Amino acid sequence: MFTKIFGKPKQETNALATLDKLNETLEMLEKKEKVLLKKAAAEVEKAKEFTRAKNKRAAIQCLKRKRLYEQQVEQLGNFQLRIHDQMILLEGAKATTETVDALRTGAAAMKAMQKATNIDDVDKTMDEINEQTENMKMIQEALSTPIGAAADFDEDELEAELEELEGAELEEQLLQPAATAPSAPIHLPAGRQQVRPAAQQNKAEEDELAALQAEMAL
Repeated sequence: MFTKIFGKPKQETNALATLDKLNETLEMLEKKEKVLLKKAAAEVEKAKEFTRAKNKRAAIQCLKRKRLYEQQVEQLGNFQLRIHDQMILLEGAKATTETVDALRTGAAAMKAMQKATNIDDVDKTMDEINEQTENMKMIQEALSTPIGAAADFDEDELEAELEELEGAELEEQLLQPAATAPSAPIHLPAGRQQVRPAAQQNKAEEDELAALQAEMAL
């Protein structure tokens, strides 16, 4: 439909050639207009000379020719105006054609992309992704499920047994005799001697007394 209305690319090339031809014609008309304006100005100068020479008839002939030139200039101006109008119309049509062609290209690209990724394919792909996700969850659950004899164990019973073991261990620690506990070393401040037990002190005194008696006997 767009081809019937706006034509094919070949017609666009013809439009460009037409615009070039109109530009050339416009330049030619402008040059002719300048020449006619010069001729009209020259006739005015001649009319002045004939007026100074008292040749009224010749002066009037010059003015007639000047008006003829001016009429041609006006006609050329109308031609130029029509050419400008035609160029504006062609340029507008060319811009419209390029816009429609760009829209047509965009629509074709959009249609191709939609054809490549239609809604059925999208739904199918999403279903496959969901199915694979569910399968992976089932596989992970299967791998984490106990098998063999471990599958028959009751988790609640195992937790209760563990609590009993912890309670028995704590009770055994509380009932353990204090004598078995290692005695902590006693650290005395510098300059002070350690106090000996009473039995050791008596023995030392007896030894000193025995040594004194032996010395007196000598």
